[in-house]
Amino acid sequence: MYWLPCVAPAGLMVAAAAGFLGPGQRPRFSLGLAEAVALAAIVVSGWALALLVRDGPATMALPGLAGAGLSIRLDAVSATMLLLVSFIGWVVVRYSRAYLDGEARQGAFTGWLCATLACVMMFVLAGNLFQLVGAWIATSLALHRLLLFYPERASAQRAARKKFVIARLSDLALVGGAVLLAMAYRTVEIAAILAAARAGACGGPAVGAAASIAVAAILKSAQFPSHGWLTEVMETPTPVSALLHAGIVNAGGFLLIRFADVMLLAPGVLAVLVIVGGFTALFGGLVMLTQPAVKTSLAWSTIGQMGFMIMQCGLALFPLALLHIVAHSLYKAHAFLASGGAVDAVAAIRRPGPIAIPRPAAVGRAFLVALGLYVIVGLGFGFQHKSPQAIALGAILILGVAYILAQGFADAAPRALTRRTAVYAVAATVSYFALQAVSQWAMSGTLPATPVPGPLQWALVILAITSFGVVAVAQSMFPLWAYHPAAAGLRVHLSNGLYANALFDRLVGGWSVRQSPHSARSNA
Repeated sequence: MYWLPCVAPAGLMVAAAAGFLGPGQRPRFSLGLAEAVALAAIVVSGWALALLVRDGPATMALPGLAGAGLSIRLDAVSATMLLLVSFIGWVVVRYSRAYLDGEARQGAFTGWLCATLACVMMFVLAGNLFQLVGAWIATSLALHRLLLFYPERASAQRAARKKFVIARLSDLALVGGAVLLAMAYRTVEIAAILAAARAGACGGPAVGAAASIAVAAILKSAQFPSHGWLTEVMETPTPVSALLHAGIVNAGGFLLIRFADVMLLAPGVLAVLVIVGGFTALFGGLVMLTQPAVKTSLAWSTIGQMGFMIMQCGLALFPLALLHIVAHSLYKAHAFLASGGAVDAVAAIRRPGPIAIPRPAAVGRAFLVALGLYVIVGLGFGFQHKSPQAIALGAILILGVAYILAQGFADAAPRALTRRTAVYAVAATVSYFALQAVSQWAMSGTLPATPVPGPLQWALVILAITSFGVVAVAQSMFPLWAYHPAAAGLRVHLSNGLYANALFDRLVGGWSVRQSPHSARSNA
């Protein structure tokens, strides 16, 4: 029965083959088959989760040469990701059937969509290093075909080219990490590696493996300065942007979570993850606020959220990082698929009366109220028994609650807005602690507990809280000085992503992509 999860990717590969056999316009059979198989994958994922609850985690393997056979690892982490990927995959497949109706290569698109989903599922279910690395690479190659769905567009070529370069570097890092793990632990079975790492075995080689895995995760999850490709994949159909959140752009986070026991053997590597992830989170969040286009703004938001996910892994909050993957994936996939109506929805909003701009006194009250709310709700959920890292993460998240409250505490804010923000603040705080408790309970025994922080970890925790606090205060008060010349100049620089993407273009020759003759005639 533990081979049951294999039914989902196998069915999707059959649907992919049907799409490749009928690559043209409105291939009725392959479209219907793809949607049916994607829906069946959700049922299989739910069944696998029920099997896990009944019988516990296990690994099923068909060993091949040097252990390079098919291997399925079913535990709380893989079951959660499998259910997430299958659900988002079904939504995207169903959505793309109408979205791409009439496209000349609709069948081929559906084929590559199903193939990508199948590769992601084999990645999250991997029980040995060979399958993990192979599915990681195969997912990237299948995605590359989707990024080039409109190959005549020069901007699409440039984005795909940058993604290809980053992906190959990420592949090399993961291959290096896998080789080091196999050499250190004398096995390619992931469960055996994790058990040995939890016991503290192979400290030296494990640090090198952890460093390689961290590099692979940083590159895969669009961390600064390798983030540029994600902001340019808007040239692909919208379903691809949603598909990225089905275990693709967040695959780096899953990789770190899967090898959490190994990562804990390298505190220095975790510190780097905190710094890179924290900076990317702040950078992506600030740039997002300056983007005029809906999808581009969402892309920058994803960069920032992936940075926050990486930072959580660096703080050794692996259950919370997995919770973040699930919550962000569901929200952001919906946001991309609904982006077409976002402009009309915003335009329909009527803003009667003066704009409520919070002044320093209102911002101060908002932060004090948010802090008090955090302490009160936290004590109700066993605040005093949580790790310092988890408390720090909650403090960072409560800064977002303070920003919401600041809008309601503004002098010109109507009473209805004040009441609404208060309700939102309470609901957000209670929801955070409740979901945190559920995720830690669900992953207990599967993921390691957060270790007691040392001096380096304490310094990083303080740096993270201070950095996010300064940005939260500045964001709350930005309307007061938005029209200052210095603010206008900062907005221009931020809207261009501090030109990091342009520098990366120069390095990889991204601007050397030539338009095809067909594209040149079309533009003419």
